[in-house]
Amino acid sequence: PPGISIVPFYDRSSLVDRAVQTVSKALLEAIVLVVVLLLAFLGNLRAALVVALMLPLSALATFILMRSFGLSANLMSLGGLAIAIGMLVDGAVVVVENVVTHLAHDQGGQSKLHRVFRAVREVATPTSAGVLIIMIVFLPLLTLEGLEGKLFIPVALTIVFALGAAMLLALTVVPVIASWLLKEGQHGEPWLVRTALRLYTPLLDFALGRFKLVMASAMVLLMVAVGLFPLTGKSFMPTLDEGDLLIQLEKLPSISLAESLALDQSVQRALLKRVPEVAGVVARAGSDELGLDPMGLNQTDSFLVLKPREQWRKPDKEWLMEEIRTVMNDFPGVTYGFTQPIDMRVSEMLTGSRGDLAIKVFGPDINTLNSLAGSVETLLGKVTGAQDVFSLRNDGVQYFKVEVDRLAAGRYGLSMDDVSAFLRANLEGLRLGTVQEGVTRTPLVLRAGEDVRLSPALFEALRVPTENGIAIPLREVARLVRTEGPVAVSRENAARYVTIQCNVAGRDLVGFVEEVKARIAQEVKLPNGYSVVYGGQFENQQRAAARLAVVVPVALALIFALLFATFKSLRQAGLVIAMVPFALVGGIAALFVTGEYMSVPASVGFIALLGIAVLNGVVLVTYFNQLAAQGLAPDQVVREGALRRLRPVLMTASITAFGLIPLLLATGPGSEIQKPLAIVVVGGLFSSTALTLLMLPVLYRRLILKGEMT
Repeated sequence: PPGISIVPFYDRSSLVDRAVQTVSKALLEAIVLVVVLLLAFLGNLRAALVVALMLPLSALATFILMRSFGLSANLMSLGGLAIAIGMLVDGAVVVVENVVTHLAHDQGGQSKLHRVFRAVREVATPTSAGVLIIMIVFLPLLTLEGLEGKLFIPVALTIVFALGAAMLLALTVVPVIASWLLKEGQHGEPWLVRTALRLYTPLLDFALGRFKLVMASAMVLLMVAVGLFPLTGKSFMPTLDEGDLLIQLEKLPSISLAESLALDQSVQRALLKRVPEVAGVVARAGSDELGLDPMGLNQTDSFLVLKPREQWRKPDKEWLMEEIRTVMNDFPGVTYGFTQPIDMRVSEMLTGSRGDLAIKVFGPDINTLNSLAGSVETLLGKVTGAQDVFSLRNDGVQYFKVEVDRLAAGRYGLSMDDVSAFLRANLEGLRLGTVQEGVTRTPLVLRAGEDVRLSPALFEALRVPTENGIAIPLREVARLVRTEGPVAVSRENAARYVTIQCNVAGRDLVGFVEEVKARIAQEVKLPNGYSVVYGGQFENQQRAAARLAVVVPVALALIFALLFATFKSLRQAGLVIAMVPFALVGGIAALFVTGEYMSVPASVGFIALLGIAVLNGVVLVTYFNQLAAQGLAPDQVVREGALRRLRPVLMTASITAFGLIPLLLATGPGSEIQKPLAIVVVGGLFSSTALTLLMLPVLYRRLILKGEMT
């Protein structure tokens, strides 16, 4: 109609666009870094071009598979591609590097195609096994449930699609392109590889001559990581900054709708006046007509429409929340909590509460539950890191209770059932029938007017019919008594409960909950029949940790089986698997140094690290086996093999690490979720590569070659 306009106050598409832009930018930067590293390591523009062709071809194949499986290009699926970007070229790097070597050294009168074929066949088994292992380590993510499953199943699928496509291309397309583009003849080693060899050779010789020192040093590093792990905090998921704010207001339960709206307007005026970053406030009190979001009249969700961050006095969301807290503290009797629109809805759907931690107290008596809720709320406020603590107030609502005088009712020939039926008919109504108008059916209900329901005097004046035909006022047989009662009776699994919720700031969630559990056990006496359950994001974290604790060992068992199938040796398969704990050392140290918590994204990072560590071990051990089969001496096998495979091992590790650097440095929406993963992988690759290059040759000589000679 004229004079009415629709103005959207919240548009989720802007968040989607910003998040996708963040990860797309990181993806492009990663591609540039990978290509530069390829050129630096190979020192051959043609070889670098052959490997770099993997990136667009693998991405194209990945997008085709994503479309086939109904996956959209979103923050997590594109993030999976960004994580895998360095791994996509691993197979091609090993293949091309070996082809370049064969073309340079194996003259022997054989055709160029034959030498390319020999080079590819030489590395086909370890390359396939290594890529399959990385694909297997991501399979546990497909078993995740709840919110973590929604987020990381697309990541796992994208990585599996990309790696599968890259492996097929590395063994089919890459050899063909290499046979066209690569030239025969000797190529000089690039500066980066010469420098790496010059630094690595004395270190390798030192390690080969000091078995006990190398093993002792590795065990010390492992013990340090084991000691640091308990000191690393644990949480469910870093909070995605949506760029928007929502304040939940909780007022006295006895407040009327008019008073609730007046108080909301006062809060809005104060926020708009004192916090210039807030452009507008859209608030909703109570429930809508559908009742999908049950809230009392004393509860309000206030959506803050914020100005662009460039116009803020200080472009920091935590600072802005403190400014808003200063305003809210001037309204006594109003408790409040901060959340974000999507975060609030997802939390409510998955756990039934909106906070990082939701404590549910179960028991039979409402008054006792309310008393316990107050005690827990007070205790929570004293725990370091607790923020926005409040419990849903469940008492203080004024009710009228009808007390029937049985003797007076009996004198008029009325029973309790007669009085109850009369009251029910007047308040709830009597169903008389149905009026049908065309296809519309309208129930016909007879009940007292609205004025009777609103006026105690008119209610007491209702005429109650008796058996002898006389109608008497209700006040003759009953009286209205004003009493207090609960706002609502919440139940879960048929048991009554109350909820206390809070957010956690400045410390890890699991450590916070452990302290809260200990203090509640000491300071809050629970009567018989009462219990406490901890939910919210903590519940998600516990579920994800329990699931990963089961499926990751299963994935390790599958990897061991694949290694055994590759090497046909339990000892060699065990040797490669033994590198895994040492690869995790750098990841744990990186989390500790950066102050990040052990979360689901960090766990995904450790899973990726596990696969990369095994891949490097497979590349080295396979070449050691080839040299040993030629009858070389044990020292010569490990020394020549390690030096010969230095370049592919360094390339796979550094390209994967540098491919994740853009995610590590990203600052836009969505970067919070990818950053812990990147920190773990980049940190872990340092320890993994160093220990693989120094410890694996030493162990192979001692356990495999000396064992076989024995």
